[in-house]
Amino acid sequence: MRMTLLVSSAGRRVGLVECFRSSAAAIGIELEVLACDRDPQFSAACQVADRAFAVPRCDDPEFVETMLEIVRENGVNLVVPTIDPELAPLAGAAHRFRASGAHVHVSPPGVIEVVRDKLRTAQVMEAAGVPVPWTVPLEAAHASAYPIVWPMFLKPSGGSASRNIKVATSSADLPEAPEEPMILQQLLIGPEYTVNMYIDREGDLRNAVAHRRLRVRAGEVEKGRTERDPVLRRLAEGVARALPLARGVLCFQVIADERTGPCVFDINARFGGGYPLVHYAGGEYTRWLLEEVAGLPSTAHDNWRAGALMLRYDAAVFQG
Repeated sequence: MRMTLLVSSAGRRVGLVECFRSSAAAIGIELEVLACDRDPQFSAACQVADRAFAVPRCDDPEFVETMLEIVRENGVNLVVPTIDPELAPLAGAAHRFRASGAHVHVSPPGVIEVVRDKLRTAQVMEAAGVPVPWTVPLEAAHASAYPIVWPMFLKPSGGSASRNIKVATSSADLPEAPEEPMILQQLLIGPEYTVNMYIDREGDLRNAVAHRRLRVRAGEVEKGRTERDPVLRRLAEGVARALPLARGVLCFQVIADERTGPCVFDINARFGGGYPLVHYAGGEYTRWLLEEVAGLPSTAHDNWRAGALMLRYDAAVFQG
């Protein structure tokens, strides 16, 4: 069996490409890996792919059209986005990709609208009984609509990759006219975890792997260790209940606050940057996704290893 995979906004995701290739080989799929990025010549993952393509920014109206053209001309079966800003345009066009023969690994638009808005995420999770940090829009803080207990965490409501985040120690630290919607969130103090989830096409949570974020660089885990904790598993079940239409791979961030206990504060409806650790520990999401798209029996399970340690280091791809 042959399949063609397109990894979008491939950037540095060499580890993800390698996981897909390993999974394909394990189940007898001959996999061609395509990758795209704004500047593929400067993307390590594009360089290790079989072929690479240049595409516009994901907020460009031509992004979806260019992706569809790649899909049609190359017989792509599966499109895997890797960054948050491209989820909404791809989710909105999923039916067009499907008509062209490709499955886009993305949850429906309603799910993406929630997880891409940190205020709505907090509201939806809290309504479902999932513990979250106290969260208010920046405008409410300016209007003194709520009593604020400083310090607080200031972040863009639609941010990702730790962009424009800061600790605000008083109202003097708050911007008067931010360029994008901002929120204030309770400052959580304690160990931080990522919980990775695999939800099958029927909507069943098949796997939840938690890893402690021992060290983080630019919002992505650099050193991590998998840990089994029934509390974190229950949080995954709560997130799945709160987002009943979510499908495929998601991950969310938790801080076990020393005062309030574990709180969910961010959800990514895509492969997380720390996925290679999940894969190494036995959560082979790339295999299970390929099985679903190929129509093969699913081997998804929740029998993964605790204590798996990832220590990332910088490597290089050379050309010329």
